Amino acid sequence: MTEETPGSEKKPDVPSGAASDDAAQAESADTAGSAPAGDVKDVALQAQLDQARTALNERTGDLQRLQAEYQNYRRRVERDRVTVKEIAVANLLSELLPVLDDIGRARDHGELVGGFKSVAESLETVVAKLGLQQFGKEGEPFDPTIHEALMHSYAPDVTETTCVAILQPGYRIGERTIRPARVAVAEPQPGAQNAKSSEEEGKSAKGGKGGKGTKGAKAADEESGGPDKG
Repeated sequence: MTEETPGSEKKPDVPSGAASDDAAQAESADTAGSAPAGDVKDVALQAQLDQARTALNERTGDLQRLQAEYQNYRRRVERDRVTVKEIAVANLLSELLPVLDDIGRARDHGELVGGFKSVAESLETVVAKLGLQQFGKEGEPFDPTIHEALMHSYAPDVTETTCVAILQPGYRIGERTIRPARVAVAEPQPGAQNAKSSEEEGKSAKGGKGGKGTKGAKAADEESGGPDKG
């Protein structure tokens, strides 16, 4: 019986080509496993970038809307401030109109003298700087939007409704009328135009007939050898 030495068991022979094939397959498997992982990472990064861009666009739009609202708010506040100022100035000047009327009457009667004259002129200068303007003159056409008729009459020398007397001057600030001018108006005399036209037509007709009669008399004298001598 033959004794076998320990460790001397025979191992199956493995071809060297098989070992290299196994190594190549393992390497290709590692490569195939690593490639999809890189693609997934890139996709994730791209998704995060798109999300950040979307958020940036939304915040930019919100900022632009907020800025537009702020600009509108500023313009509205400025417009309201100007309106409030104009109303306040108009109310103040409205309270001073009776004083200005008294000054005007004193000037018309020759009573605006001395220190009273200096105070009156200073007041008129101040209200003029605030934008107060006086209007209303005799002889201008009547305008119901700026005139208030307190007296009415007829006159033969007017061709339209005319302001013939200014009872109280009107005042305005810019385009805002504080008080209309209180006036006396005169309208054309009823039938005056028709009578005038008839009179002018009569004069024309009379002149034409007279000229024709003179020519006829002259022709008759020439035919008869001249006028009879006494």
